[in-house]
Parts: sequence; structure tokens; C-alpha cells
Amino acid sequence: MNKKNSLSAVISVFNGEKELNDCLKSISFADEIIVVNNSSTDRTLDIAKQYTNKIFTKPNNPMLNINKNFGFSKTKGKWILYLDVDERVSEELREEIIHTIRNDSVMGYFLPRKNIIFGKWMEHTGWYPDYQLRLFQKGFGKFEEKHVHEMVSVTGKVGYLKGNLIHYNYSTISQFLQKLQLYASNEAENLIEEGYKFTWHDAISFPVKEFLSRFFARGGYKDGFHGLMLSIFMAFYHFVVFACLWEKMGFERIDKNLIVGTAIEFKKSYKEFSFWINNEKLKTIENPFKKVAYKILRKIRGA
Repeated sequence: MNKKNSLSAVISVFNGEKELNDCLKSISFADEIIVVNNSSTDRTLDIAKQYTNKIFTKPNNPMLNINKNFGFSKTKGKWILYLDVDERVSEELREEIIHTIRNDSVMGYFLPRKNIIFGKWMEHTGWYPDYQLRLFQKGFGKFEEKHVHEMVSVTGKVGYLKGNLIHYNYSTISQFLQKLQLYASNEAENLIEEGYKFTWHDAISFPVKEFLSRFFARGGYKDGFHGLMLSIFMAFYHFVVFACLWEKMGFERIDKNLIVGTAIEFKKSYKEFSFWINNEKLKTIENPFKKVAYKILRKIRGA
């Protein structure tokens, strides 16, 4: 491989027979394809052989990013593009990548990711543009291997592309719940390592803040019922994170002032809900005088 701006595409996959063909087809423009087969037991290996002979089988490590970094080490191209098996390079992104890798001054690029969840593109609810750093020059980027949700860390200047990376994310409720347990436990461990101080109030505040952030602040309501359900699911995810924290703290017994404390937390939550609901209602009022009157009324009521 002698091309000055050669591109190596890397896939790390476990039992991906249902998605691997479409994934590899979308990166067939790359000069080299590296597939790290994480000891798959389905037809993953047979499908991969149709696109490349550079296939490496590794144990299915729970720390997924170890095998991804291994795949990076086996590339020969100047640039590396990493994809998960449920992702696809759009036509727009493909053309943009081909043009972009001629630029030597930028070490890596964030790609906007278009998440398809439960059959719908989640344009809001905090799921778009969902920038992912997936294109970088070899030797300048890697995963830190600290937690499963980390991004590639790049040394040097980074930029942003416009073409979408298509992500066929959760397709079923059971898939979401299965991944939730792994992700929540891992996030709890990271919070402890970062010095998190355990407090039972977070059993209420974690989920409430996440729901408000998803559904109101990040426009989840614009995604319709999908947005509502995902906002609830993400709130539940944060509740499970707290539950995992409690477990890792030895199921600490907390019996004092729970009734009073819980009432205070729910009162705070009610105020936050009221703020966002009133804020959205205010946007629907077109008459400037009525808008001012509504603001004054809110202040009087303390809402």
C-alpha cells in the first residue's frame, strides 16, 4: 500500500452476521479493511472473508476497546476509519472522507452520527448530531481503554465533517435493556474512580435531571412518542447507574429522614417540571402583551 493518503477501515465484531455485510459494503471504498473477529460463533467469519483477508480472531474481551486498538495496530494506511458493525458510511460521508484525507494538517475528525432507534431517526432527545471521533491519522489516535463509552483520543488538531455516519442503534426493547446493565455498571465504576460521593438523594435527582434534559432541554418532545419513551428509558438508565453505585458501596443502610428528604427532592423535581412546561407554553404565545402578562403571572406564582 503506497498511496500517500491511503485509508484503512477497521471493524471489531462479535456475532454480527445480520449486520456485517451492509457495514463492510459501506466501507468498500477503503484501501484496506481490517476485521477483528471477537471469537464469533455465527457466520461472521465467512462474511468477512468476502471483503478482506486481513481478519484477526481475538477473545471477546468485555473491555471492547482493547480489540479495537489491536485492529488499529494492524493497519498500514495513513488514515484509519473505525466503525461498529451496526454503523454505515453514507454516500455523502464517503465522498467527504475521500476528499478530506488529503489534508495533512488535521489529525482527526468527528463524524455526525445519525441514530436510528426503534425504527426512527432520533433527530432530537440528545441523539443528534452525536459526534463521534472515528477518522484519524495512524499513530495519533487510540481508545484509552478505561470505559466502554469512551471516544478515540487524538493527539493534535481535530475537525468536524458534515456527512452522516448512520447508526442502526437499538431495534428492540430487550436489546436496550441487555446493554443497559453492562453500561450502567461500567459508568458506576467510573464515577467511583472519579471521586463520586455517595448520597441517597441521587436516586431521585439522577433520573429526574436526565428526563428533563432529554425531553425538554434537548427537544425530545419533537421526536414524538419515540422521544418520550427514550427520555423515560434514559431516566431509568440513570436510576440503574445509581443502583449500581449503591451496590458497589455495599448496600449502605440509610433509614433516617427518608420521608422528609424524599418529599423535598420531589418538590424540587416538581418545580423543575413546572419550569420546563411553562417555558414551552410561553413559546406558543404569539401576542407580545400576553407573553409579558404570562411571565409576570409566573413570577407571582413562583413557577
